[in-house]
Amino acid sequence: MTTSVLFSTFPPLPTLSLRVPSETCVHDLYDLLCDRYPHLPASDSLYISLHSGSLTPDIRVSELHGDSSGLVTLRIVPRLRGGKGGFGSQLRAAGGRMSSQKTSNNDSCRDLSGRRLSTIKTAKRLVDYMENEEERKKAAAEAKKAKLETLEKKIASASADPESLAGKKHRFDDTEYLEESREIIDSVKSAVSTGWYTPPSKCRAVTERTLVRLAQEEEKGQD
Repeated sequence: MTTSVLFSTFPPLPTLSLRVPSETCVHDLYDLLCDRYPHLPASDSLYISLHSGSLTPDIRVSELHGDSSGLVTLRIVPRLRGGKGGFGSQLRAAGGRMSSQKTSNNDSCRDLSGRRLSTIKTAKRLVDYMENEEERKKAAAEAKKAKLETLEKKIASASADPESLAGKKHRFDDTEYLEESREIIDSVKSAVSTGWYTPPSKCRAVTERTLVRLAQEEEKGQD
């Protein structure tokens, strides 16, 4: 009993066919193909397999089609030459590096209510900031007070008079200077007020007299 075998190939090879006895083993099929098709490459660069998996070399053709049909379809696949190896170890090393670089930043995620975790964390920080505001103000005031006390101590140590203390209030008792300042201010106010209600020609005359009087007062003060 014979069996027809169809071989699906890859470009540029066409589909091949072969009629062999049913008791022929799979590892003998390629030799028979080379006898019929001499242009085929060597057997060490190709191998025969099923369309849905691989074949064992010692299986017979009759075991592939059963009793219902005398046709078997196989495929010829090129062998893929392996490299030097080590690809698996490289993958494991890359996986280890990726696992070591895991981040704990989940701020872009959302909770069950749809809010981002970054928004929730910001709200918590704001609540904590508002709760600790009084403590911060108190600490700032204490720091400012301590800074002023340190500055006063430095000024007191640098002062020539050991009895003078930094920060002591002093009263300005120059009454003559205060009276002259007050008179000058009153004169300027009266000149401005007069200027609002007098014609321009009279305003210039009054202003000149006022300036002359102020100059005379300054000369008296210098004497």
